[in-house]
Amino acid sequence: MHGLFRLPDLADLPGVASVDSPDQQHLSATYLDTVDLRLVRAGITLRRRTGGIDSGWHLKLPRPLPPVTQAHRGSGPAPELSRDELRMPLDSSAGPMAPVELVDLVQGWTRGTPLIEVATLDTERTAHRLRDDTGTGLAEVVDDSVSVVDQGRVAVRFRELEVELLAPAESPSYPTAARVRTEVVERLVQAGAIPGGLGSKLARALGPRALAGPEIPGPRPVAPHDPAALVVAELITRQTSALLRWDLGVRRGSEDAVHQMRVAARRLRSGLRAFPRLIDDEWALAREAELAWLAGELGPARDAEVLLDRLVSAAAALGEPESTLASALVGKRLGEAGDRHAAAARASVRDPRYLAMLDALVVASGDPPTTAAAAGPAAAVLPRLVAHAWQSLAKQVARLGPKAPDEQWHRARIQAKRARYAVDAVAEVFGDPARELATGLARITDVLGEHQDAVVAAETCRELAASPRVGGRTGFALGRLHAGQRAAAQSARQELVRVWPEVSRPRLRQWMG
Repeated sequence: MHGLFRLPDLADLPGVASVDSPDQQHLSATYLDTVDLRLVRAGITLRRRTGGIDSGWHLKLPRPLPPVTQAHRGSGPAPELSRDELRMPLDSSAGPMAPVELVDLVQGWTRGTPLIEVATLDTERTAHRLRDDTGTGLAEVVDDSVSVVDQGRVAVRFRELEVELLAPAESPSYPTAARVRTEVVERLVQAGAIPGGLGSKLARALGPRALAGPEIPGPRPVAPHDPAALVVAELITRQTSALLRWDLGVRRGSEDAVHQMRVAARRLRSGLRAFPRLIDDEWALAREAELAWLAGELGPARDAEVLLDRLVSAAAALGEPESTLASALVGKRLGEAGDRHAAAARASVRDPRYLAMLDALVVASGDPPTTAAAAGPAAAVLPRLVAHAWQSLAKQVARLGPKAPDEQWHRARIQAKRARYAVDAVAEVFGDPARELATGLARITDVLGEHQDAVVAAETCRELAASPRVGGRTGFALGRLHAGQRAAAQSARQELVRVWPEVSRPRLRQWMG
């Protein structure tokens, strides 16, 4: 936007009854990032702003956060959530240092690399608020004259116009506000304004380095004739991206985040094991060990959550007074254990061991440690490796007779997940039959997962019933719960017998050769 541009009259636009007197503000924002700009390249900004009505620390994230199930459990005050932006007040005692709560939230991206001041933007802002005939704010036209300050001197100046909606999407005035915004933009362009396309103020201030793209590449399609190395690279990239995506949720105690992060760790570990000789052995073994450790740290929290929900739901069907007695005991014992495990899960993402593992995976997503064998076409190299995972599962299922012990069913469940994740990793390469097989294997893992959950729940009921001072009606209620869970396990066994022939049809595996 050139400096001589003059804002046109906006009061005569349809739906606009009045325009407030200009509101002028002086704003100063200092942005923090790593030296290689990891945050801004990922669409994240961390800044300290003074002036205006929103002075304080702002952390803007690239997408809305998952819902938080409970109050923020970290130390210190909770960041305030506003869509995809977290805010905290300025703390005079902390000086220019960012609040530890916000620094912690971006650790998955920084991974111990120090945050430094990368840019200071001084802005002279003039805001024009447009209202309807009821006085409701519809949109605001913000006219910013920005100075990029470098070591106390103005290095660059530019001018920028923004048109911001004021009406929430669910409000009655939203359709009018959206239409007004479109008409305002058209009026500005007609007056000589140049449509944006140069990115955020910070990106303009930092230049080409800010536009280099995130550390982890985006998804890339892989064709059968492409090198198998690309499938390995896509596996590492996708699951590392998933780890990083859910890292933030785990730190904040967000719903389902622990489960999703554990799934990503297991998918990546299974994929590394499914593709031997395509990945450097030493690197793969080290990552498998670290991923197993992470899944182990996250597992108890997820397992406790599933177990508690399962038994509380089952207790609700018992009828009184057994329902209340069983729910009270189960809620108390398993709730306390769940809180401990959840705290341990949050601690794991702050462990230097986890950060080092994540750092190695991010590096590998850009430079996968593949071997010469991975240079062959995916269609020639991958089928036999996936077939091996399938054959191991088929052998496990063949051993699952009616009298097979629970431990053997659990081993089959583990192998089913490995086969499922291996097929998932190549499904887009081999098309519909592979995708259909992946869907079928998901059904198998669901059935075997139901069996394992029922077995663990039944054993938990037995252990609770054997606890000191548990007897009478409470012990009777736990006995009923135990019987119900053993019946659920038996039902899962019967379901596998029904589902397995559908999933194991040879037609779905022809692509394996």
